[in-house]
Amino acid sequence: MTDGSSALPRRAFGWEDVWVGPEADPREAGGLYSGERQTLVRYLRDRRLTLEMKCAGLDAEGMARRSVPPSDLSLLGLVRHLAEVEQYWFRRVLTGEDVPPHYTSATVAFGETTADPEEVEDAWATWRSEVAFAERFVAEAPDLDVLGGGNPEYAPVPLREVLIHMIEEYARHNGHADLIRERIDGRVGQ
Repeated sequence: MTDGSSALPRRAFGWEDVWVGPEADPREAGGLYSGERQTLVRYLRDRRLTLEMKCAGLDAEGMARRSVPPSDLSLLGLVRHLAEVEQYWFRRVLTGEDVPPHYTSATVAFGETTADPEEVEDAWATWRSEVAFAERFVAEAPDLDVLGGGNPEYAPVPLREVLIHMIEEYARHNGHADLIRERIDGRVGQ
């Protein structure tokens, strides 16, 4: 009796399996400590770049492809969800803006995705717009102790806490993206 493992492809990490070699990687792999603000901003920027790298080169069908049944998770759903997360924390919580969500629910953000190139383009444009807003807000904030809370629906939260939360949010979902991308075309790493 065999456990069937001999039928599985052998997996081994190598630079040929990743998106870019270490010399061309757009992310900063650390570097000298340059203060709390710059460190948090750099780590969040790198997690955002990682999401883009996980999705690079895929057409609408690849972006909308579901992970594993019964999950409705897809790379397109992750991009849409992270646009919502950016909007929630930076526009609603920190600035108190009363803006409608981009998608009417998590079900819509994750589950109601189709392999439509316009839908993918819209999701990326929405995500990039929210990231640009967040980057401007952080750049203009006098310090990391700035408290959100312009909207009474939300308790005051310091910018520092939001940045740490966003790094965690992207790190978790980039793990999902890594597994989804491997299922789509076998690409792993980074």
